[in-house]
Amino acid sequence: MAKVTGVGGVFFKCADPKALTAWYRDNLGFNVEDWGGVQFEKSEASPSVFVWTPFRQDTDNFAPSSREFMFNFVVDDLDGMIAELAAKGIAILKREDGDTFGRFAWLLDPAGIKIELWEPKPEG
Repeated sequence: MAKVTGVGGVFFKCADPKALTAWYRDNLGFNVEDWGGVQFEKSEASPSVFVWTPFRQDTDNFAPSSREFMFNFVVDDLDGMIAELAAKGIAILKREDGDTFGRFAWLLDPAGIKIELWEPKPEG
């Protein structure tokens, strides 16, 4: 039987793809390719962890976003990322430093999509 063995990407609609791509490039450091997308390579800094989790339709985990999805991005320095975002006037909705999986922070992008930033707990 055929099965899914990985994730090839995340695709979504938005009102202004070029402006949103520029926001991700300028604020989260995305390396945008000529074809308009980002390809993340496996490395020490980016573990091969990906979580697929269905939520109930009435979940409030994505609030205050009204979108049907949210993104989780691995970061190498959560404090540094939060400081850079704050310097650009981008508000952090919430922060969690005591989770068993690492440290987290949440924000909204200009399209109203909730973003979860994750700094994994060091292995050891």
